[in-house]
Amino acid sequence: MKKLLIAAALAVAGCQTAPPDAPRASASLQPTKGSKAFGEVTFEQAGGKVRVVANVAGLAPGREHGFHIHEAGDCSSGDGMSAKGHFNPFGKPHGHFGGPERHAGDMPALKADKSGRAKLAIELDVITVSPGAASIVGRGLIVHKDPDDYRTQPTGNAGARVACGVIRRD
Repeated sequence: MKKLLIAAALAVAGCQTAPPDAPRASASLQPTKGSKAFGEVTFEQAGGKVRVVANVAGLAPGREHGFHIHEAGDCSSGDGMSAKGHFNPFGKPHGHFGGPERHAGDMPALKADKSGRAKLAIELDVITVSPGAASIVGRGLIVHKDPDDYRTQPTGNAGARVACGVIRRD
């Protein structure tokens, strides 16, 4: 019984959840001109990481789509270009979201299923919801038409912007 209680306590301790007052933000993705992509993305600060949960629909079925935080929280241009380039407060090269040399805005690709829906849940470092140089609040969020190659500078060759949203504090 004692071993069972210890195992249960360790399991609960291993589940890192943010406190109820943790900084949170969200973005509502709207389609760019000629696109049908839309969705919701939430961001929750948990210590030194931010948990990102995305639900996106209207994507090209069975394809990967680049997914990035962009510099400007502006989707007014209709094509997403008003969101400017990738969020990069530390002057790093574009790279894989898990590597040490990358833009703060580099995130994993969205992988659409056969119905054009994609879900993503990941914890990322470098970015914050809290105020500071790495804060994503007020930034743009872009879904691209093509997959990110994680090499081409400075964009990852991810193609046109099919959805745009502004990250706002909850």
